[in-house]
Amino acid sequence: MRSSKHLSFVFFALTAFLTLSSCGGGKVSYSPGEADTLKLKYARYLKVVRLPKYTLATLRNPWDTTKTLHTYILVPKDKPMPDGLPNGTVIRIPVGKAVVYSSVHSSLMIQMGAQQHIGAVCGLRYIKLPYIQERCREGKIIDAGDDLNPDIEKIIDLHPDLIMLSPFENSGGYGRVEKLGIPIMECADYMEDSALGRAEWMRFYGLLFGREKIADSLFTIVEKNYLALCRLTANVKLKPKVLDGQKSSATWYVSNGNSPTGHIYADAGVAYAFSDRKKNGFDPLSFEQVFEKAQDADIWFIKYNMKEDKTYKSMLRDYAPYQNFEAFKNHRVYGCNTNTVPYYEETSFHPDWLLQDIIVISHPELLPGKQTRYYKPLKEE
Repeated sequence: MRSSKHLSFVFFALTAFLTLSSCGGGKVSYSPGEADTLKLKYARYLKVVRLPKYTLATLRNPWDTTKTLHTYILVPKDKPMPDGLPNGTVIRIPVGKAVVYSSVHSSLMIQMGAQQHIGAVCGLRYIKLPYIQERCREGKIIDAGDDLNPDIEKIIDLHPDLIMLSPFENSGGYGRVEKLGIPIMECADYMEDSALGRAEWMRFYGLLFGREKIADSLFTIVEKNYLALCRLTANVKLKPKVLDGQKSSATWYVSNGNSPTGHIYADAGVAYAFSDRKKNGFDPLSFEQVFEKAQDADIWFIKYNMKEDKTYKSMLRDYAPYQNFEAFKNHRVYGCNTNTVPYYEETSFHPDWLLQDIIVISHPELLPGKQTRYYKPLKEE
């Protein structure tokens, strides 16, 4: 005899399949007069068009910009399903419950006042948000396990309206969660070229959860603060050379020059060692490649996750050749302990806060008296 869990899965998957299959399979067609495009200033991989009966969101493939990564049809919950929808994934909005795979998007939902829509999270050990941790302990938010191997039965029991996860190039798909028929939102914001481009995706996420006005207001503040900081550094003459990251096993991952991090360094008025890598995302390099390009860097920023803060001594224990960098010799290494500091939870959608940190360290005369939020000088031991 089949278990109730199995029957629940079959019913849920069938219901979701019928919902998603109702999109009709037609091509999108509309006249300029009936469409209202959400005006995005910075985001390059996202287009949102409002039509009378639904909203069409198109995600461009960051790894092959001639192709579409995903098309979403957002239909208001209080309206009947329109006929003749184009090809794409139907999402009823506002979304009721979502499974969220990252601390980045969990944090944004809290900032938008949409935290009640977080039904489950994956990778809880990496989510340092007190709200999430507390509600998982209370059982009000489900801990759905590891993001690479989520607990499928818990997700089925939740009956979520959406799964939010980050896509990767050549990932090979999303495993068993794809078979559930639950709409999967591919959160490709991290592949945007600019920091404001990534942050602008909050306007789209606000639309999903009925927090559009709040998200628009939040982005307006971020944009205003970020551009004001850019004006501060527009005419700096001396640009200290900056190195970012550290070796992990045999690899050193560096942010490329056209990544959001690369642009933040440029906007902070510093000479980023890898600004000449004219693409977005990040690349794995060897220690030798990094040393050749950045041994003379004036300032070195590192991020790590540890119970205790890193020191110059602990860095040497990790890898003695670090001592050959000029920034190490001159004690210009600045660390961010992500175990205690909400770097990942905040900076993706608050690049203005990170930009201010870099300016305070690199050009303290421009922001006298300002304290850093994320980075602090390493101690000797």
